[in-house]
Amino acid sequence: MQANLEVLEGLARRLDISVPMDQLETEVQSRLKRLARSVKMDGFRPGKAPLAAVARQHGAGVRQEVLGETLQNRFGEAVQSHQLKIAGYPRFEPKTGAAGGTEMTFSASFEVYPEVKIDSLSDGKLGRPVVDLGEADVDRTLDVLRKQRRSFEPAARPAAEGDLVRFDYQGTVDGTPFEGGKGDDFAAVLGEGRLLKDFEAALAGLQAGDAKGFDLTFPTDYAAKELAGKTAHFDVQVKAVEAPVLPAVDADFARALGVGDGDVEKLKAEVKSNLEREVKRRVQARLKEQAMELLLKKSTLDLPQSLVAMEIERLMKMTETDMQSRGVQSVKLSADMFTGQAERRVRLGLILAEIVQANKLVAQPDQVRTLVQEQAQSYEEPDQVVQWYYQNPERMQEIESLALEENVVAWVAGQAQVEDVVTSFEELMGRA
Repeated sequence: MQANLEVLEGLARRLDISVPMDQLETEVQSRLKRLARSVKMDGFRPGKAPLAAVARQHGAGVRQEVLGETLQNRFGEAVQSHQLKIAGYPRFEPKTGAAGGTEMTFSASFEVYPEVKIDSLSDGKLGRPVVDLGEADVDRTLDVLRKQRRSFEPAARPAAEGDLVRFDYQGTVDGTPFEGGKGDDFAAVLGEGRLLKDFEAALAGLQAGDAKGFDLTFPTDYAAKELAGKTAHFDVQVKAVEAPVLPAVDADFARALGVGDGDVEKLKAEVKSNLEREVKRRVQARLKEQAMELLLKKSTLDLPQSLVAMEIERLMKMTETDMQSRGVQSVKLSADMFTGQAERRVRLGLILAEIVQANKLVAQPDQVRTLVQEQAQSYEEPDQVVQWYYQNPERMQEIESLALEENVVAWVAGQAQVEDVVTSFEELMGRA
């Protein structure tokens, strides 16, 4: 067998693979003979059909099967011989060969993995958030939990932020009603963003029984494109204004949140423990984001376009599946929409793989166990969740990948300059 390697532009390569015709025919005949022992054909008992008849009916399929397997085997041998690392899949095309010839020659076009060069990270800077959780953070979280369990009661006063307002409305554009422009007994809490800001502003200050007319201009990027940028007139009739009533932080509240004995101090301790886990997760995410950006900045490599194309296809399928699950069926997606994201993901994947291999980074069993336990802590039966992870190879592979990412981030932090940045919990959560 001959396999000549041709180096093309960039990462592109081509192998010319020659396969002797007599070798192909020998294997074809061998398989046809084996097939003849058991094949069922009209007019013959099973396994009794003449070889010539079997060849007429099945020869083309068997020959194609043998050729495909032979090419794959020869390609694998050639790749190993030339010590190539293949990115993506090869494309086989017949190059020469004719009936009666002594050999068939195919060209296999493919890309190889690039050399990844990572410059020194010593001048890179990472900011590590340092958060001192206090009682105020616990109290704010308890307030959020109270708000989630609030009730409402009638209020004989003008509507303000946080109040629930029930109202009827009718909207028109140039005097003509539009789809979705009419509602009866509609309810919304002011300040929660369910309504357009100008609509909420018009409701603020109204009491039960009040009526009001006002104009509103829809944003230019409004979801209903037929209304985007247009001015509508609305008439509203307020039917009720209800003020929020938050539950007290007491034994009943603690029990409602899973503290069986109703101990409020236990509840606060659990809330703080949950906040500490969230802080750890957010800090790691911030470090990871900065580490990845630093690696992208400091690394040089060519991108295998075959891997980019595969990633684009994967992202498109994921997006289509997600949109279908949301009831969106007819949106046409373009590959161009995903090119930038795909290139970034492929680039990062190659950089991380290089760091893992060059530094012999591995996911340690104790590290994996800790990550699994952290994932499980947010569930009511954490022990069962841990067991579920360990019985699910795909999930464990995801956890091991997370552990490897953590190790890469730690490696980057060890190479770069890390500065502690005092950060409030609200800032870390993006609410400041």
